[in-house]
Amino acid sequence: MSASSSLRCPTAPASPVDWQRRVARAFSRAADDYARLASAQQAMAKPLWARLPTRASRVLDLGCGPGHWSARLAERYATDCSVLGLDIAPGMLDAARRTHANKPGLHWLCGDAADLPLADASLDLVVSNLAIQWCPDLTRVLTEVHRVLRPGGRALINTLAPGTLAEIGHAWSRPGAPAALLPLRSRDRHLIAARLAGFQRPQVNQSEWRFHYPDLATVMASIKGVGAQTARPGARLTRGDLARARQRHEALREPQGLPVTYQLLTLDLSRD
Repeated sequence: MSASSSLRCPTAPASPVDWQRRVARAFSRAADDYARLASAQQAMAKPLWARLPTRASRVLDLGCGPGHWSARLAERYATDCSVLGLDIAPGMLDAARRTHANKPGLHWLCGDAADLPLADASLDLVVSNLAIQWCPDLTRVLTEVHRVLRPGGRALINTLAPGTLAEIGHAWSRPGAPAALLPLRSRDRHLIAARLAGFQRPQVNQSEWRFHYPDLATVMASIKGVGAQTARPGARLTRGDLARARQRHEALREPQGLPVTYQLLTLDLSRD
């Protein structure tokens, strides 16, 4: 798998449990900077917001991070709604509790998307913005989402497709370097996983989002600040590595700045 079709992440996991711990640590470390650096991630949540149903009484924000969208969901559905923000990273949940303390209708829970600590058919709505690409077993995650939705419930999920961060992969690639560690799955793979999970008529739309930054340092901060690491795993970056990456990315510069492209998948899933 090439770097252009995957995200760099912590070093290769020895087991699923080890993988979860590494991802949780990476995002916990990013928690304090997430809101400041995640402007692209917040912008890409707009397709989900536009699809929200008019009413919902029990909502799950899956991979809630520091709780920005959890709080917005609680405000949208007001007093008749209970919103649960779930994340695998304790540091993200600590930031959510601090930021949104005493706001009504919000609850926080540390848990794994592939093993949700929730009852069957207990939710009206599941919302997830750019979280499930970190989960190794896509079908299991969507099966869990299907399980916790009541009949007639709905899941709105953003995730990433191959081609995401192509410029970053180009800038940091070098002969003999390890392959990127987080393969991204195609639109068709998500359709298959959704059907295997039990969703009869899944919808998966793909769109390209392009952002621009003034320099390589800002690009790297935007990625590292949300938990994704682009440096070669297990190695220290040298001045030569940095100079090479800067030169390669500068060759792609556009009038607006250095480009960073995301291939966004928006899943709209209803349980019959």
